[in-house]
Amino acid sequence: MDIAHPVLLAAFLLLAGVLASKLSYRLGVPALLLFLALGMLAGSEGVIGIEFADPEPAMLIGVLALCLILFDGGLHTDVRSMSSGVKRDGVLLATLGVMLTAGLVAVFAVYVLGLDLVTGLLLGAIVSSTDAAAVFAVLRAKNIGIKERVRSVLEFESGSNDPTAVFLTVTFITLATSGAHAGWLVPVVFVYKLAGGLLAGYVLGRVLVALLNWIDLEYDGLYPVVTLASVGVVFGLAEVIGTSGFMAVYVAGLTMADRVFVHRNSLLRFHEGLAWLMQIAMFVVLGLLAFPMRLIEAAPDGIFVALLLIFVARPFSVMITLAFSDMTLRERTMVSWVGLRGAAPIILATFPLVAGVTGAEYLFDVVFFAVIVSVLLQGPSVAVMARKLRVDAPLDAPDAYPIEISAPADIGVKIKRLVIGPDSEAAGARLVDIGGPTRPLVVMLRRGGRIFVPTGRTLLEEDDELFVLGDPESIREFRALLSSALPDAPTATS
Repeated sequence: MDIAHPVLLAAFLLLAGVLASKLSYRLGVPALLLFLALGMLAGSEGVIGIEFADPEPAMLIGVLALCLILFDGGLHTDVRSMSSGVKRDGVLLATLGVMLTAGLVAVFAVYVLGLDLVTGLLLGAIVSSTDAAAVFAVLRAKNIGIKERVRSVLEFESGSNDPTAVFLTVTFITLATSGAHAGWLVPVVFVYKLAGGLLAGYVLGRVLVALLNWIDLEYDGLYPVVTLASVGVVFGLAEVIGTSGFMAVYVAGLTMADRVFVHRNSLLRFHEGLAWLMQIAMFVVLGLLAFPMRLIEAAPDGIFVALLLIFVARPFSVMITLAFSDMTLRERTMVSWVGLRGAAPIILATFPLVAGVTGAEYLFDVVFFAVIVSVLLQGPSVAVMARKLRVDAPLDAPDAYPIEISAPADIGVKIKRLVIGPDSEAAGARLVDIGGPTRPLVVMLRRGGRIFVPTGRTLLEEDDELFVLGDPESIREFRALLSSALPDAPTATS
């Protein structure tokens, strides 16, 4: 049995995916597009010619990857900074917004594309959820950010809208394959799945935090194994009791993000790297499943669906859903534009293939092509739209600390990185003379390539980097005193 060649090929595809992510940053194109292209090039009609036409393993890999990506997204979300308005808008977009999008696409699919009602509803359900990860990858590449309110709504929506799309897709697949439907029970089941998934995620997230803080393992390397296995446990238990596993893993991540647990920084980095691995693997596999010649045939309908989503369905659903929000018209317009389709629609498009739905290959090809068009058209234009709508903001680009430092989330303090600007009165002064008794504690100073712990007699210089520990208010006052600050680096509490 030849083992070397499959291992070498898998390693090559993984490394190529990493290089593709670097290229996507420079080009301002979401990495998922390059991952898909890589899979297509390696597929049966590509250069390498890997024969892969089984949707079942692709669906399994996609579901597993989506679980880990959602869990990581929850872990990296600052729940405490979210206002009640942000949570309300995000929930509405993730439920009512997804339903309105699915319904509009279904109507046009029936009357314009000539699909039957059930197939049209299934198509609408599959493409109804968004992928904010792709959007923010573009924003980072373009060196621009979005106002905090808009960004928070989009992040919250993107993490919580997949369960709605999954529920609608599974419901319409059941209707297409058996003709059975639950009638008035459908909304009851929907509420149960989402509410049950939310509750299960919260409870299991709390349990996981308690487990991590109690278990006291002999080897630090086993803690990532615990959290990795726990993602599967959370998803599996939620699904077994009939609730939404996707909602549960995302809420479990959110619950952990708001609490203190051992090895927090190392676990966050582990799951961030794992999420990237899952993205590469998922999109390469989905690319392998696509056949370019079939995609060409589906191109007209795929283009129509993509344009319908971008210019009709998404804007309509956002404006209706956020009609009573306190967001400005410009902010709502930006939310409507940031509606890139990505991982979830393509994964959901494998569900009908596995279930044997009539016309499933057509649906997969149309969805696949629509995702490509959405990424190509919207991806590079998001930064431009943010500027034109005047909802852009300075990008809070991360910069790694020279050593791993963090502060417990439950004591109300943070560690931040500040810099002494060229016009600051702090330049040339002693540390003890700057900021008075209320200033935060300066725990470390970096000057050029040298790192040391300063004393009160340390003379400060222009471009000195100060790592300070204190409450948010004292840090803000000290930042203003220094008159210039580098972007905050991510910490366990930021």
